[in-house]
Amino acid sequence: MSAPISAPTAKIGARDLLHPVTAGLISVIVNYGGTFILVFQAARMAGLDLAQTASWVWSVSVGVGLTGLFLSWRCRAPVITAWSTPGAAFLVTALASVSYPEAIGAYMLSALGFVILGVSGCFDRLIRLIPPAIAAALLAGILLQFGIDAFGGASVDPALVGVLVGSYLILRRFTARYAIVGILAIGLAWLLLRGEVGFSGLQFEPAMPLFTAPVFTLNAALSVALPLFLITLTGQYMPGMLVLRNDGYTTSANPIVTVTGLGSLVMAPFGSHAFNVAAITAAIVTGPEAHEDPSKRWIGGIAAGLFYTLTGVFGLALVGVFMALPAGFISTLAGLALLGTIGSSLATAMAEPRLREAALITFLASAANIRMLGIGGSFWGLVIGLIAWAVLTRRDRKPG
Repeated sequence: MSAPISAPTAKIGARDLLHPVTAGLISVIVNYGGTFILVFQAARMAGLDLAQTASWVWSVSVGVGLTGLFLSWRCRAPVITAWSTPGAAFLVTALASVSYPEAIGAYMLSALGFVILGVSGCFDRLIRLIPPAIAAALLAGILLQFGIDAFGGASVDPALVGVLVGSYLILRRFTARYAIVGILAIGLAWLLLRGEVGFSGLQFEPAMPLFTAPVFTLNAALSVALPLFLITLTGQYMPGMLVLRNDGYTTSANPIVTVTGLGSLVMAPFGSHAFNVAAITAAIVTGPEAHEDPSKRWIGGIAAGLFYTLTGVFGLALVGVFMALPAGFISTLAGLALLGTIGSSLATAMAEPRLREAALITFLASAANIRMLGIGGSFWGLVIGLIAWAVLTRRDRKPG
């Protein structure tokens, strides 16, 4: 793990803005292009009309944007927030068994749980107990598939992947600082020239939030609120905070959990299911590709917050543009942007010989993406890794 990062003291010039702002934009594009379809799937399963779906888009996007912007500014760290992706996946099936007002009530109960967790300070103490090597191995395992997908799209669109990877290598060789900015611009130009994406039909119409009065029932509390809380805690908050720790940011988890919990509570009546600190998309902004000076990467958090807020204000139109980008472009862009983070995480995980085997087990278990009892792979990877660490290091401490 990197050394703790102190608050920035140097002035920020115009040249310091390009890379973190671009990293923030890429994280937003990857998030919308990669996982937001789950929100639409869940809305369809719940039988929501266009106005309710648009309100969901508005509430979760604006909520994510404002909380991320505030936390990045307040903590002077790239605190990237996002909607709960495993939570949205869970809701695809869960919303079929409850009414929409009951779901709103369940969202509020789940959010209240995070407010209590953040105020109590328990989560921050839990995070500090995880060894840096295990945390780094967990992050590398979570991100491994994204690195693989950067090249896997070549079987579908070899020309696009070839252009992006080739451009990345050339830019990294001659002007490493502009590699990610360059492949984003080159990739978009390539798609426009091939006619694979267009912006002619884009209409900047503001979305209208729609308030829904919550209904609280025991069924919704047990079947929606409790699983949503646990899934978001284990699948988003824990790996998200480990991403920050792995890149040297010692920001307390307490204000992050509290602020995102309060934001989720306020936005729930408008349709937002949950938002939290991001994990995978956060690594795009917290890593060295965003800026060589870690104390200036918080600008990327501000930028991402602004992009999310603008997307929410203009609703489904901009989301449609993000989702219209080819899957191969999104996956290759994300994978190349995360190469530095994957490499540094593996280096940290394997640096200490005594912990190397436990870290390797953590890495492989996380990469396997085990799913049991409705809980995602990052949680099980962490559990398996901590068990391996406890057993193997205890053996090393025995005399003889």
